[in-house]
Amino acid sequence: MSVGFVVHLNYRNPYLSPFEEFQRFKTHPLVRETFEGGKRLSYGARALTEGGYQSVPKLVFPGGALIGCAAGFMNVPRIKGSHNAMLSGMLAAEHVAAALKGGRARDELADYESAWRGSDIGRDLWKVRNAKPLWSKLGTYLGIAAGGIDMWASTLGLPLFGTLRHGKPDYATLLPAVGCRRPVYAKPDGKLTFDRLSSVFVSNTNHEEDQPPHLKVADMALQKSYEHDIFCGPSQLYCPAGVYEWVEEGGISRFVINAQNCVHCKTSDI
Repeated sequence: MSVGFVVHLNYRNPYLSPFEEFQRFKTHPLVRETFEGGKRLSYGARALTEGGYQSVPKLVFPGGALIGCAAGFMNVPRIKGSHNAMLSGMLAAEHVAAALKGGRARDELADYESAWRGSDIGRDLWKVRNAKPLWSKLGTYLGIAAGGIDMWASTLGLPLFGTLRHGKPDYATLLPAVGCRRPVYAKPDGKLTFDRLSSVFVSNTNHEEDQPPHLKVADMALQKSYEHDIFCGPSQLYCPAGVYEWVEEGGISRFVINAQNCVHCKTSDI
């Protein structure tokens, strides 16, 4: 059995831990029996591109193009992007072939850039383009209901809300730690719920011992005055692999990066 748990990264409480929320989810009476008696075999984590139709960036540059999830082609309500990833690869390949046949080189695939919105990819994403904005603006229950109605209306060619803009970027929704409540998470039992480090062990993540760390802090003073002092270090909570730590030494907080733990989820990019 494979199970996934999605936490939208426009949450406000800096004390929230997506990994711990996943563990708590497994203890819910409606799903607990599904997992009981099982053995944990593997683990992984990944940031999802939920911006959809109105957030797709420029796709082409001299000598290359963005395709698949790198371009943001995921259908958010279905949490599915593999179909559009393949379609975008095929679409890009068609325009690459045409460019090579025409003797072109080192320019941009402008035709691919202009073609995707009129393709099956664009039609798929256009129908669900308001799902995430409505969810963020109206909350879970009203947002999902309104998004569902809008999707059906858009399928019939009668969009109710036009094309809504997203609100704040995800990183801008986090509130200062002062005044926020710290959730209480139960200790893992090793049977149904687990800790992060043992989960990383079964993720098959492997880095060479002498591999240079790929995670770097450009301004450690800013990291301390902003990420730690204002938000109480959410990086040590949002990371699903225990990469980031704030360690107290002699009354001084020090930021530690355990780069070898990284499962390359890309959350810190956000």
